[in-house]
Amino acid sequence: MQDWTNFLSAMTLALVRVSGMVAFAPFFSSTALPMRAKAVFAGAVAWLVAPMVASLPNAQATLSFPAIVGELAVGLVYGLSLALLSEMLIFAGQIAGLQFSFSLVNLLDPESAIQTPLLGDLFQLMGTLVLIAAGLDRILLASVFRSFRVVPLGTYALSPPTALAIVRASGGIFLAALELAAPVLACTMLVEIAVALVGKLSPQLPVMSLTVPMKTLTGFVILAGSLALWPRFIEARFASLLDMAERLISTPGAAHGVAHGLGG
Repeated sequence: MQDWTNFLSAMTLALVRVSGMVAFAPFFSSTALPMRAKAVFAGAVAWLVAPMVASLPNAQATLSFPAIVGELAVGLVYGLSLALLSEMLIFAGQIAGLQFSFSLVNLLDPESAIQTPLLGDLFQLMGTLVLIAAGLDRILLASVFRSFRVVPLGTYALSPPTALAIVRASGGIFLAALELAAPVLACTMLVEIAVALVGKLSPQLPVMSLTVPMKTLTGFVILAGSLALWPRFIEARFASLLDMAERLISTPGAAHGVAHGLGG
């Protein structure tokens, strides 16, 4: 009976940690996945890892309020850190949509339940495809499993510097989004300059009616060509965010030195 009680306590704590990650991390938090499927997945993972994590050194498989809050904090550090990648993709899509003259074409984003530009959803979908194709979702799960050894069950305490580091890392969203949208941004600006020069040389030409189609067509061509660079870019930012989450969990006192995130 004592072993069964310890197993259920360890499974509950592991379930809280995995659920915190699933709630916010890219791909796992997608609304395209049914809530029941997420619950079954988190429960199955917790069931499988409970015997192993309960036997690790310094593990405290005892249900208590501080232990549950600590396990939830570990999952949220992973989930919120990796969620910055999705926000970066949406912001990059907003920049590209503004240059494509699609700023008024909005869709209801199923992830955030708010209206976002058309290209914002497109960028997020393409980023999710890169995550799945590169196996980054499995890398995230492996990192969560390793965290049970670095931070045993019931031993983590969330500190204000850790939360502040995640907030500071969110500032890298703007820089990373500009880097991702830079090819489109540069080519559309060159098109605007070229059209303006043509308008100055030949005022009788209807250059205003040509600006939007030329920007859109040129932007889509450059965007299609730059997709070859997306896997390396997204994998690098994913690795940076994952490294930040691991260091925040393993060394909470070093939070001030790891708040680079997407801007690294």
